[in-house]
Amino acid sequence: MKTYSDIPEIVIGKLLTSHRCTISVAESCTGGRIMDKLTNIPGSSDYFMGGVVAYSNEAKMRLLGVDESTLREHGAVSYAVAVEMARGVRERFLTDIGVSTTGIAGPTGGTPTKPVGLVYIGLSTPDFDTAYEVRFDGGRWLIKEHASIVAIQKVIEYLSTK
Repeated sequence: MKTYSDIPEIVIGKLLTSHRCTISVAESCTGGRIMDKLTNIPGSSDYFMGGVVAYSNEAKMRLLGVDESTLREHGAVSYAVAVEMARGVRERFLTDIGVSTTGIAGPTGGTPTKPVGLVYIGLSTPDFDTAYEVRFDGGRWLIKEHASIVAIQKVIEYLSTK
C-alpha cells in the first residue's frame, strides 16, 4: 500500500531539498502536467524555478534554443530534441536539473516509426545530458499522465545515485 511519502512528487521534493538542487521543466506532449505535479507540493518554490510548455517547433526553438537543424533532421519527437529541450530549460532557468518531454499522445499523429505513445524524456545536468525513450499504451490522457510520472521518476533515479 502506498503512503503519502511514496508519491513521486513528495519523493522528488525531498531529494531536491536534501541535495540542495533546483529543477526546471520543458514540456511538450505532457502539456504542463509535470509542473502541475511539482507545484502541488507545499514548499516547491524552494527547488522548482519554472518551466515552459513548448508545444510547437517554433516555441521549442525560440524559448528553449532547440536548433532548427535538429528538428529538421530528427523531428520534434526524438532523443536529440528531448536533450536540447532539457538543456535549454536548465540553462534559461539557471537550475541544476532540466527535464523535458516530447512525444505523440495521440490519438492521431503516429507513424510506423513513431507510433502514438512514443515519448522521449530528456534530462540535463551540468555534468551530462541524456534522454530516455519510453512507450505507453492507452488514450491521450493516460499517455500524458504516465509520461509525466516517468519523467519525475527519472529525476528521482538520478538524484538517488548522487
